[in-house]
Amino acid sequence: MADHLPLSSQSDETHGDVSSQSTISPSLKFVISNLKTLVPHQLSTDNYPIWRSQILKLLRANGFATFLESAPLSEHEQITDRNLAAAICSTISSSVLPYIIHLDLTLEIWKVLETRFQSSCRSKVIQLKNELHNFSMKTISMTQYLTEIKKIVDQIASTGCIVGAEDIILYIVNGLPPLYQPFKTSIRTMLTSISLDNLYALLISEEIHLQNEAAHLPTPADPNMALYTRRGRGRRNSADNLKIQILTFALLNKILFLAKYATNVDIRLMSAGTD
Repeated sequence: MADHLPLSSQSDETHGDVSSQSTISPSLKFVISNLKTLVPHQLSTDNYPIWRSQILKLLRANGFATFLESAPLSEHEQITDRNLAAAICSTISSSVLPYIIHLDLTLEIWKVLETRFQSSCRSKVIQLKNELHNFSMKTISMTQYLTEIKKIVDQIASTGCIVGAEDIILYIVNGLPPLYQPFKTSIRTMLTSISLDNLYALLISEEIHLQNEAAHLPTPADPNMALYTRRGRGRRNSADNLKIQILTFALLNKILFLAKYATNVDIRLMSAGTD
């Protein structure tokens, strides 16, 4: 009888192991085995929206999204929850782990991360929208301008906040230089909406048109040469005026002299006639 006890105990332990293994479903095995492949970048302070989206889609696709919303009840759910929590923690960087390392439930880990990162995401969205509002074309090319606008819009989208097409068009048009004023007016007064793709094509075409017009305009004179010319003309004009004044003064003196001489002659003639 004593010999049967170890066998019975061994049988119970084996049965317990098999029972424990049978509680892990194929879908859970898939998630645990492939999580790091499907979510290649660990959670950091900069990529929470992308990380959250990847984890959420994976859990929803395999039927585990309920563990992010409620605590497990049965023993089977608790085993599944512990495996999910361990798998999720393996995708979190060492700089973020201290905030959730003391937590056991998947729900608790999810809520703490959500609370911690949502406020920083809102601040980032405000900063990016302000940057988008103040961004202007200045001296860069149209292609560079549109590329920079798209980069900012993509950064905003990575936080989970979407910028509408109408808003993007408004930001693009407002950032154009004064040279594009007629184009801006035509876009603003359009009766029908325009797609972003069509706007991009029109802007590139407008840039080429303006460049061709500028190429046919006469080259303006060097401002330094123009200033020198004006100064030279000013000096010459002053010298000419002085010469005219001198000649005029000399001429007036000569006229006065002749007039005085003629008067003296007349007086002498009159005196001789009287005698």
